[in-house]
Amino acid sequence: MRRFFYNTSSNDINDGKHAIYPQLNTLSVGASLELTENIVHHWCRVLRANIGDKGVLFDGFGGEYQVQLQTISKKHATATLLAHVADDRTTTVFTKIGLVMSRGERMDYAIQKSTELGVTAIQLLSSHHGEVNLKPAQVEKKLAHWQQVAIAACEQCGLNRPPLIIAPLSIHDWLSNVDNKPSNREMAVNPIVSMLSLDSYYQILQQTADLRMQLSVPAAGQPAMPKSLPAVLRQKTAYIELLIGPEGGLSVDECQQAAEVGFEPWQIGTRVLRTETAPVVALATLHALSN
Repeated sequence: MRRFFYNTSSNDINDGKHAIYPQLNTLSVGASLELTENIVHHWCRVLRANIGDKGVLFDGFGGEYQVQLQTISKKHATATLLAHVADDRTTTVFTKIGLVMSRGERMDYAIQKSTELGVTAIQLLSSHHGEVNLKPAQVEKKLAHWQQVAIAACEQCGLNRPPLIIAPLSIHDWLSNVDNKPSNREMAVNPIVSMLSLDSYYQILQQTADLRMQLSVPAAGQPAMPKSLPAVLRQKTAYIELLIGPEGGLSVDECQQAAEVGFEPWQIGTRVLRTETAPVVALATLHALSN
């Protein structure tokens, strides 16, 4: 069945009316719900769904919901809630990646694959050797685009808890405040996930990480991974922060600042990974080591 993100933060306007969409967990099996404008467009117009067709909705607040199309009109559609499945398909390790932004499809790829591998949040960063430094006028558009990339990856892979894509900071500012956890209401995310970011599932992002690692270029005499990593992965709820630099690598000053706030070097193999490959390899390795 087709999967669709049911955006409860939508402010769709149809026929001059302000549409409000409830969290799916407030509805009971057998209830009728109005589909969001995006779902109506994609499912009913683009995919040409018919009354009686079944699909799956998730809103990020936990689980997924099997639905059946009930009515379809030019601008609206309703569905009947058939069943709730509680599985979120999340990984056993919570992860936040501080990711220096790259250009075009490489950044989309990094976010898409990180989502498929279960990342909890991605903090966008700019750095000394980074290719991308967004102007203030560009931030909102880029943040919306990258959050949608993550949501589309969730629709494809079956993950019901979208990762939060957090507005860019300079790596200096992020590392300077990494121990000063903001409240959820101060988390700079796109409006599509602003309410979702307040959910208890994401509260772990306000805690101090159990381990911080920076993916580093292989260096002689440097341990392959922090000694504490296996023990951290054995915890019932482990939270790990990763720092991944740009193609040109982090500067000496940035590496030093990261080390001062507890980011230990982690080199995965003997090769130098591209910036869009590094999060994929890191998350896959953490997943394999935790099982």
